[in-house]
Amino acid sequence: MILTDRDITDALAAGTLCIDPPPPADFYAPNGVDLRLDSRLTLYREPAPDEDPVIDPAGPGYTFREAITGMADDIEIGEEGFVLDPGRLVLGWTLERVDFGAGARLAARVEGKSSLARIGLIVHLTAPTIHAGSTGRIQLEIINLGPRPIRLRAGMKVCQLILEQTLGIPQRRYGGQFAGQRAAG
Repeated sequence: MILTDRDITDALAAGTLCIDPPPPADFYAPNGVDLRLDSRLTLYREPAPDEDPVIDPAGPGYTFREAITGMADDIEIGEEGFVLDPGRLVLGWTLERVDFGAGARLAARVEGKSSLARIGLIVHLTAPTIHAGSTGRIQLEIINLGPRPIRLRAGMKVCQLILEQTLGIPQRRYGGQFAGQRAAG
């Protein structure tokens, strides 16, 4: 069952959901809440001439964190914003930290905003699930599939959180490779 704006504000008031900083009233849609882009981005580098450009996620010893560290750098979005060229992928973070309290019976999906998708900005297209018991900022995969460069600004509304009630309480909190993920920096 998808939560309405009223259900979301009730969950925040009851403490079963925490969004920090709290969203202002105009961030709510009938069944979701907008989240903003943090000031930090992770940018991919071109491979060095002597570097194997192939990523092998099923290969022995592969870890996501080591792969990203080996091929990307973190930057701060300045006052002028960051121009994302067509075809380029960057990793971003939500400004807001989201916490589903233990026993909250909540999970969520992160969805891009249609107003951004219509100009070619795809935000968190795959793996939208935020598991029950998750806590932290949400890492976003952001790609420009449009015909023109798009300026990203820290603090812009970039995605929406669609909250869902689970049928039960999980035996354990989310503990996968992205558990407790933090913004770079």
